[in-house]
Amino acid sequence: MQTTLILSKLLWADTTETPRSGWGVAVEGNRVVSAGSHADLRAQFPTAVLVDATDCVLTPAFVNAHHHMYGVLSHGIPLDEAPQGFWPFLADFWWPKVEDRLTHDLIAAATDWACLEMIRSGVTTFYDCLEAPRALPGALEVEAEIVRRWGLRGVLSFEATQRVSPENGELGLQENARFIDACREEHGLVSGMMCFHTTFTCSSDFIRRAFALAKDREARVHMHLSEGTHEPDYCLSRYGVRPAVYYDQLDVLGPHVLASQCVQVDRTEIDLLARRAVHVSHQPLSNCEVGGGFAPVPEMLQAGVNVTLGTDGYVNSMFEVMRGAALMPKARLLDPRTMPAADAWTMATQNGARALGFGGLGTLVPGQSADLLLIRADLPTPLESHNLPDQLLLWRNPWDLRGVMCAGAWLLRDGVVVGADEEDVRARVVEAAARLWRA
Repeated sequence: MQTTLILSKLLWADTTETPRSGWGVAVEGNRVVSAGSHADLRAQFPTAVLVDATDCVLTPAFVNAHHHMYGVLSHGIPLDEAPQGFWPFLADFWWPKVEDRLTHDLIAAATDWACLEMIRSGVTTFYDCLEAPRALPGALEVEAEIVRRWGLRGVLSFEATQRVSPENGELGLQENARFIDACREEHGLVSGMMCFHTTFTCSSDFIRRAFALAKDREARVHMHLSEGTHEPDYCLSRYGVRPAVYYDQLDVLGPHVLASQCVQVDRTEIDLLARRAVHVSHQPLSNCEVGGGFAPVPEMLQAGVNVTLGTDGYVNSMFEVMRGAALMPKARLLDPRTMPAADAWTMATQNGARALGFGGLGTLVPGQSADLLLIRADLPTPLESHNLPDQLLLWRNPWDLRGVMCAGAWLLRDGVVVGADEEDVRARVVEAAARLWRA
């Protein structure tokens, strides 16, 4: 098997550890097989193909733990007036004007663009949540075909909900179940997850059924949790407890659960999420857009919750999402020591891999998947091990990427997306958005 040596200026193989100057990695097939100094790697693999990346920093690739790929179709959509809160955002805008109008061809165009955008911004692994109640069945396979073509590692789900009808909700659950089964047979980079929306669009029996279908398949389950004040208020008035406590009373929480948002959670709920080992995905920028609030991420991390990052289909750059995740808590808590840059990088890499169940992903130590980024190191001030996390977090962007590799395959090389007709992808998504808006 051919070995490739990627020799970088600095290797940050594990974001919880110190970067190493003058180090690189050896890749064979889809795995990292060695990490060390340039001299040691050359001596160990004398016939290897050499990639000179001595003008770049080598890091693990990003994991986007919460995406809505169809969301791009709504960017800039004309509105008579802005929604006046989280519930009007859903009921008056997002559901009727976006999700209820999605068709297979609109989903395909959005997925194509989203995959291109992810590669360009350093994401090789992602979890996507699709809600398109009029596009059932078969919507997930439409996405999957495109994701496979791009070579990304995608975990896809349909956000089943009873808001249209109980029958439509059941179609959503079955969409997930069939897709999970089909992906297991393929053994590829695309897989499935069970998903339902929230407590205020799904009955307790429906929620239990979602978890039962997942348990039968040893699959993970995703739901949105307390994105704004609406869901806590709903649960308190209907059940007398807050949402996380309600789920615990249903006996469904555990390490197989990925809860997104978790903005309006209190101390008791944080401790409960930690005790049940629930994973949380944090979307700081979209939380601001919908007026949801500031998620208590430092408090969750301190309690032991595995918190990840996602773009939510809004601003789809993990560099910008990391900046938001690192800077907002400093302002909220009036403490510049809160949320060090390295913590945000860890949330965007190995924490996301853990939440999605990928044990061999998120670092560049031997044996791990060769999912990596080459980031230009030409900052205006010295880039060294002690300042690398802050320098990369604050002053690097997608256009600073020189290489993106997923499972040993280059998806972006020398700053160019491999095998992509970007203008064609852009033209199709522009046409799809125009059709959605005309509707």
